[in-house]
Parts: sequence; structure tokens; C-alpha cells
Amino acid sequence: MKYLDEFGNPVLARRLVEQIHAVTTRSWAMMEVCGGQTHSIIRHGIDQLLPDGVEMIHGPGCPVCVTPLEIIDKALAIAAQPGVIFCSFGDMLRVPGSGQDLFGVKSAGGDVRVVYSPLDALKIARENPSRQVVFFGIGFETTAPANAMTVYQAKRLGVTNFSLLVSHVLVPPAIAAIMESPVCRVQAFLAAGHVCSVMGTREYPPIAEKYRVPIVVTGFEPLDILEGIRRTVVQLESGRHEVENAYPRAVRDEGNPAAMEMLRDVFEVTDRTWRGIGMIPNSGWRLSPKYREFDAEHRFAVTDIHTSESPLCRSGEVLQGLIKPHQCSAFGKQCTPRNPLGATMVSSEGACAAYYAYRRLDLVQLS
Repeated sequence: MKYLDEFGNPVLARRLVEQIHAVTTRSWAMMEVCGGQTHSIIRHGIDQLLPDGVEMIHGPGCPVCVTPLEIIDKALAIAAQPGVIFCSFGDMLRVPGSGQDLFGVKSAGGDVRVVYSPLDALKIARENPSRQVVFFGIGFETTAPANAMTVYQAKRLGVTNFSLLVSHVLVPPAIAAIMESPVCRVQAFLAAGHVCSVMGTREYPPIAEKYRVPIVVTGFEPLDILEGIRRTVVQLESGRHEVENAYPRAVRDEGNPAAMEMLRDVFEVTDRTWRGIGMIPNSGWRLSPKYREFDAEHRFAVTDIHTSESPLCRSGEVLQGLIKPHQCSAFGKQCTPRNPLGATMVSSEGACAAYYAYRRLDLVQLS
């Protein structure tokens, strides 16, 4: 409870808000990259405490949300095959594919299991040598080390009935892609602290310099986010574009060397499609040739699945920060957490889910 109390102190929060107001002289638009930060901002009303004209743009920082529809359909195809035990974190089970979700496969008789670690899936594989066990490995740089370590262990132990369906994406190329967009309004970024705890901050200075945008590494508690916003506004007001670490209790500039070494061994960089955004070059990981035998896409021959999104869902525009969730006509109507059209509504870190949970009644009253 120490850190929950310490980094949610209302007196310190009010002081930071006052400092942000004192330094702000014009309008600014900044993007928080991480979906966890988005939920904290909306839950605590941080965006409503900021000066008029200081806008928080919600970025594509939810790993569930940016997992492309074709990967979801590949997961569904694999999970439905006889003799397969398909393991996933719970937040992926209700993400809609083209026709159903993993809960639908489970209700039809598929062996779909929720696990809390990829190592749980490896344990299931060792306990069921006659069956194929697949783990759905999604996420940013944060979750990748554990998935890499699990594949490394499977190879070391000779567990041949385990494989990984990989959909890992990388944050720095996504930031660059956002800045390259002709409709980009972003003037600064709050970088995701947990990603930087793994990868460090060394990838960000070239981006800050090239696009002349401040990048402030930030945590997830209210005071973390307010301090990140304060530092960002100070930079914008002074015309600077530097990388700052406002999350030193968890992030070092050099990152986690052991984790990065494991990632370099097991994965290789590849082009990756982001749901609602499209293909971003060199923005993802896939298993390296050394570990390609554990690639579920190739093992189950699902590499040629192609899909299209619901025409009603505007989650792609939400993920790019072009609209707020409630500006989608399906929000709260055809699209709800119980019947989502897109992953931004079903994910625990999705911007649409955050607005539905914490801002929906306010939006109804305003309309």
C-alpha cells in the first residue's frame, strides 16, 4: 500500500496541477503511449484537471488492441483444431475475430485455457506430451522477455509439443509512424515506463531529435502521470525536445541487459501489422531461425489467413488519436464491453473501455 498511497497523494497532485497551470501559456497536444496510462488518466479525471487547450491524445499503447484481426483469426483456427490445448492470458478470450472469439471456440468444445504465465503453458505441454500446446504471445517489449525465456526453456528441455503464436510489437517504430502521418497532431509523448524498464531509453533520443518532440518516460500512478505532463509542458513551453526519465524508480537508461540479451537470442525484428493502423516496418518481433520450430503459425499452416474489419468500428482512428472513443457512432450502442466490435472496447487497457467505464454517464448527460 505504500506506493499506492505515496503516488496518489491528493495534496501533491493538486500542487502538480497548479504547477502545470502556472507554466502553460498556449495549447498543446501530447500522447500517452500506454493503455495503462490512458485508464489512469480517465479513471482519475487527470485530463479534466489540465489547463484548457492541453489535450491528452490516447495512443496505440494497448497490446490487445493493436493485435491484428488476422492474428486473432489464426488463434481461433489453431484453437479449434483437435488435440490442441490453446493457452492465453484472459484478456484475449473476448477479443472478437471475424466471426467469433476464443470463448466461442471454448464453448464449442475447444480446449482453451487461461494461464497467468507462458511458463504455465510450458508446464501443461510437459504434462500432456501427446497433445499440442500453444501459447498466445502478444504484447509490447514488456511481455516479450517472459515469452522468449519460455521458448528458450522449451528448446533446452526438448519439449517439442509446445509452440508460440507470436504477435509482439515495438513502441519506437510506432511513435515514428505516428509522427510521419500527414494528419498527426501530436507535439510530445509520454513514453511507457514498463517498456523502458526492459529496453531502456536509448532508442528515444534519435526520435526526439528527428521529429523535434519531447519524450518523457512516465509511470502509471496519478502523480507519475502528472509529473510527466508537467515536465512535458515545461519542455514544450521552452522549445526543447529532449528525452527525460520521470520514472527512475523503475527505469534505467540502459534497461535490463539480461532481458535484452534473451530477446536478441530468441526473436528477430520483422514488419508487423497493427490493428486499425496497418503495417509498420520493423515494428515487431518473430521467432529467429534458431527457434523457428516453435512458431505456431508455421506448425499449424495458418500463415495465409486474411481478414477485414467491421465497417462500424472506428478503433483504428481511436488508436491513432484522431478521434476520442465517444466520437464513434457505435460507442455504447452497437459496441459495448459485453458485445465489442473492436479490441479497444474489450481490452482492460483499451481507450474505449476506459471511456465506457469512467466517462460514459458524463457523456450521456452532455448529449
